[in-house]
Amino acid sequence: MNVAIVTGASSGLGWEYAKQLAPRREVDEVWLVARRRDRLEELAGKLIGAEGRIFAMDLTDAEQTRELFETLEREQPNVAWLVNNAGFGAIGPFEDIDVDTHLTMIDLNVRALTELTQRALPYCVPGSRIVQVASSAGFAPLGNFAVYAATKAYVLNFANALAAELAPKNITVTAVCPGPVDTEFSSVAHLDGDDKAPEFIYAKPGDVVRKSIADARKGKLNSVYGATMKAWSALSGLVPRRLSAWTTSLYRG
Repeated sequence: MNVAIVTGASSGLGWEYAKQLAPRREVDEVWLVARRRDRLEELAGKLIGAEGRIFAMDLTDAEQTRELFETLEREQPNVAWLVNNAGFGAIGPFEDIDVDTHLTMIDLNVRALTELTQRALPYCVPGSRIVQVASSAGFAPLGNFAVYAATKAYVLNFANALAAELAPKNITVTAVCPGPVDTEFSSVAHLDGDDKAPEFIYAKPGDVVRKSIADARKGKLNSVYGATMKAWSALSGLVPRRLSAWTTSLYRG
């Protein structure tokens, strides 16, 4: 059996990944991983092609994730696609955000992603695709987004390094680095009203996912959607890190 595992599947990019991977011929089941069972049930009913299997769980809870890992070990499917999409961010000065929020961000964005990657890797086969959803925030240090940007820098560098390690096995790893996307992320990060970027800045989830799947199939190292984000990814290596951190710290979202 060939499966696609998609985390954070209850909304946004994860929802789109599940919908767009389900019709692919190399996918028999889509394993839908997120906390909100009702949303996963709704999504499973909308998939065309592959069946949806629901894993309603909090990826930061070891007791809850045991079900997913034990299912992998018991059924030993071929993991045709692994999409580590689950994550969240909080905006504001580091000292104003409570420590539990910072640690949960690290736990979900970094630890859970790393663990699932390693536990799923034995079931990946030649031709498998691993998609690690990072962010354009991972290209440079960002004031008032310090921990989130740091976690996404980890995802970006981890994905790129793993891609080199797995290339001889014909398993590709692609880091997806979108800018602002029209999802629930903004409300969770407390980007509302006047704090939000103009609507035209936001990409559509379906477009970001469609490009990233195509890029992953081509074996691209990174998938960056849109001309603005491509320019930012190129310029971020040229802008002094102190300047990047200082200018973004002036924004008080």
